[in-house]
Amino acid sequence: MTTEVGPTRVGDVLPPLEIEITRTLVVAGAIASRDYQDVHHDAEAARQKGSPDIFMNILTTNGLVGRYITDHFGPRAVLRRVAIRLGAPNHPGDTMVLTGLVEDVRGDAATVRVIGANSLGKHVTGTVTVTVPGSGPEPVQRTTTDTTPEATAITREAIAPSPEATAALPEGRS
Repeated sequence: MTTEVGPTRVGDVLPPLEIEITRTLVVAGAIASRDYQDVHHDAEAARQKGSPDIFMNILTTNGLVGRYITDHFGPRAVLRRVAIRLGAPNHPGDTMVLTGLVEDVRGDAATVRVIGANSLGKHVTGTVTVTVPGSGPEPVQRTTTDTTPEATAITREAIAPSPEATAALPEGRS
């Protein structure tokens, strides 16, 4: 659900989002992210490894955090940085409540501290930096036909992977 958002200010609190943790959500998230570890789909295997049940993987959590932010900031929102850490596991039958607090605003970019808690404690903590083009003090107007070298260089720079991300890829991938 997208909410109407006025100017974003430091200290703004995002409305909470409750997410029911179902077995289907846990398994589907693991399959969608190609995480075939048995602890995300096989309850008996999870129990043998010390967990009371299957549990959500980090990529599903990452996606839910991203959804929380983009649902709040609207369809033009672009996630620029997501830095999260997992804590207590999300098991089926529980509910995770995501909350957010705007910690920094610079132009059209905002950094939001996010916490996702369940009955066991904090499942996820971290920060998300999001931009909403045109929401800063001086909106940038671009057309899709702007093919000048300056515009093309900016576009390529914006979408190019960071050296750190490229270095982390398996050899032969870029």
